[in-house]
Amino acid sequence: MAELYKNEEPTERVILVGVSERDGDDTPDSLTELGELVETAGATAVATVVQNRQMIHPGTYVGTGKVEEIRLLLAECDATGIVCDDELSPAQLRNLEDLLHTKIMDRTLVILDIFAARATTSEGKIQVELAQLKYRLTRLTGLGRSMSRLGGGIGTRGPGEKKLETDRRFINARIAQLKRELEEMKKHRQVTRGRRERDGLPVAAIVGYTNAGKSTLLNRLTGAGVTEEDKLFATLDPTTRLLCLSGSQRLLLTDTVGFIRKLPHHLIEAFCSTLEEAKYADFIIHVVDASNPQAQKQMYIVYETLENLKITNKPVITLFNKQDKIERQEPLRDGHADRTLKISAKTGWGMDDLKELLCDVLRESKQYLEVLLPYSESGIVDLLHRKGEVLSQEYEADGIRIKAFVPPEMISRLKKDTVPGTDRVL
Repeated sequence: MAELYKNEEPTERVILVGVSERDGDDTPDSLTELGELVETAGATAVATVVQNRQMIHPGTYVGTGKVEEIRLLLAECDATGIVCDDELSPAQLRNLEDLLHTKIMDRTLVILDIFAARATTSEGKIQVELAQLKYRLTRLTGLGRSMSRLGGGIGTRGPGEKKLETDRRFINARIAQLKRELEEMKKHRQVTRGRRERDGLPVAAIVGYTNAGKSTLLNRLTGAGVTEEDKLFATLDPTTRLLCLSGSQRLLLTDTVGFIRKLPHHLIEAFCSTLEEAKYADFIIHVVDASNPQAQKQMYIVYETLENLKITNKPVITLFNKQDKIERQEPLRDGHADRTLKISAKTGWGMDDLKELLCDVLRESKQYLEVLLPYSESGIVDLLHRKGEVLSQEYEADGIRIKAFVPPEMISRLKKDTVPGTDRVL
């Protein structure tokens, strides 16, 4: 019997290239993260090259001497391409291709590639394709040989380029079509959001640096079943689930895409309609990987991204996650947060404290009510359970005695008769 051989595409081997423009910057950490991105995309980083320069070279990203060093290193390491830690201009891309005769990629292309592989919903796929097309639109003349590569490997997923025959007019037409489709989805989301507001359901947006544990937290609290992996951008498509708390309180939790340093602006633009869920949320739950040595820097990047998205002036609960992985306890502080809490979403440690904290936050926006409702208006009791926090409910001869925290706008809908001796009703 003939032996069957499985043809596997060889893993791409790439060299990471970065520029350090000043002493003490975060270039080493950024390159470490770039290596993780490359691994997530399915390639292997075989070497790292860093050049200290006052500014990035406008024509070749690094200086010509460093380009020659990279050329020799490509042969020595048997590498198939390079990945630069910043977004390359069309001129830089074209010049590096001409000088190195290898596959040239940048940080943006790798991130877009990962997003293309991870998007599962129709909206997610449209958003990623839109970001890819915008990125490639300005590089029609600069992509050269890379542009026509439709085979495997990182940087090739998604809409493709249909070789050089894909012209600017075709891409612009496709971008316009994708924008129209996203606009329709945005309208649908607005209808859903309006329905939530009518139901009086508060919303909390879960944000954080990629791989901070947002999906694990959502699964732990709601059993959402979202994919959990110790990888960057393990989940991409946003998920909303209902969390039931004590006192019949309910809260909608929306998981958002993870942030990262140098997040491509094309992605931010494309995902605005999804990220705006955080803009309309009642408060923000900021998940931080407390075990990461770069936790403080990652927190800064998250708030910087939120500010760029104009998501400000929201109450923030910061959760210092992954306490089970901390070997050396170092104090973490978040000056932007209204409340902080240490948790481990993976083990469940701190979840009871978190639920109690969420109850307190929801209660702060409500007003205490103590009222005796006639049995003829018993239908209001269900409304109180849905929109408020019912502390007690007793059936008496004259009606139903309710003690609850309810939204202020509900007070006007209730009877003006109050329980004698109570001065905290209206």
